[in-house]
Amino acid sequence: MSQTLGVKFNDYGQVYYFGSGPFVVREGQHVIVKTDQGMGLGKVILVRQAPKEMDDDDPEGHKAIYRLANEKDMEAVAENEALSKDAFKFCRACINTHKLGMKLVDVEVFFDRSKMVFYFTAPGRIDFRELIKDLVKEYRTRIELRQIGVRHETQMLGAIGNCGQMCCCRRFMRKFVPVTIKMAKEQNLFLNPTKISGICGRLLCCLSFEQQGYEEFHRMCPRVGKKYQTSLGQMKVLRSNFFKKSLSLLDENFEEQEVSIDEWNEIVNKPPSDEAKAEAKARAAGPQARRGGRRPVRPDNFGPQPGEPDLSELEDPPSPGEARPARDDRKRRPRKDVPRKADGPDASPEQAASAPEGEDADKSKRGRRPRRRRRRPTKK
Repeated sequence: MSQTLGVKFNDYGQVYYFGSGPFVVREGQHVIVKTDQGMGLGKVILVRQAPKEMDDDDPEGHKAIYRLANEKDMEAVAENEALSKDAFKFCRACINTHKLGMKLVDVEVFFDRSKMVFYFTAPGRIDFRELIKDLVKEYRTRIELRQIGVRHETQMLGAIGNCGQMCCCRRFMRKFVPVTIKMAKEQNLFLNPTKISGICGRLLCCLSFEQQGYEEFHRMCPRVGKKYQTSLGQMKVLRSNFFKKSLSLLDENFEEQEVSIDEWNEIVNKPPSDEAKAEAKARAAGPQARRGGRRPVRPDNFGPQPGEPDLSELEDPPSPGEARPARDDRKRRPRKDVPRKADGPDASPEQAASAPEGEDADKSKRGRRPRRRRRRPTKK
């Protein structure tokens, strides 16, 4: 019976599937396979039994492995690891010699030494033509310099995350999913860069793990801040709780209530119950309802009401022929200084002599403003 094998060429690499062919392979063994880059040695991490009808022809198109690895192959792998360490030191020395603005991350040597790949990070483009010449002259094989990002650098080197465990990209992640700041906002996280960023300086990859659950929860929840008519009266949605699957509501009495999503679906868009109507009527008849209503009408009888003392006895009674002055709450404007009439019986002889006659007397009552002299522009 044929088997489907999941093979990894390094700890942080992707899983590739091959057919076992005539060999019986167990999980944890090393096998030699043919790839587009040449012969390679990988470790079997997954074994699945194929159905009987697929023994002869493999409809999935998996290539068969070349053979099982032996002791000589494992010795060659150890020599390649030692060679990669020496190449790492030599390449770093060449980078310092040529003064290139790049950081060397790792060196990979193929199983048959047909190619060597140097992984590096850099803020921009690097002219490494002289560096390649030195590497080819030293190792006499094909050389490839591949620029990677900070996420792949963390995946290759490995680090401890904010949670205290090994980074997800090193443990089990094989492909990176784009992470946006919108995910952090939908998950109600504090937008603090030190809290939502990983070791690499980018947004945490684990934000994408829970995003699908948050999207499904927000589809079931009503819009926050909107008012809805329910069987308990008019309710305003304050916030939602993803972990409790509940909503916080504000009723007409300005009291906060917490209901689950199932309870919300039962009460929303339903007419108010009899109990809610009775509570609304009692609330309207209470003293708090008068705050926003009309002012009470003042009775026509301004005299003392039964049971109240008569305060008019404390005031001085007006003299006969004197009318009580009307109350005027408006602020009076100050009167202008108008000269007194000079033709009265109390007028002094000086006022009578200075008082004008006819139309001039009327103008003098109004008062005049002093004229302002206009300055003529000076001639240059």
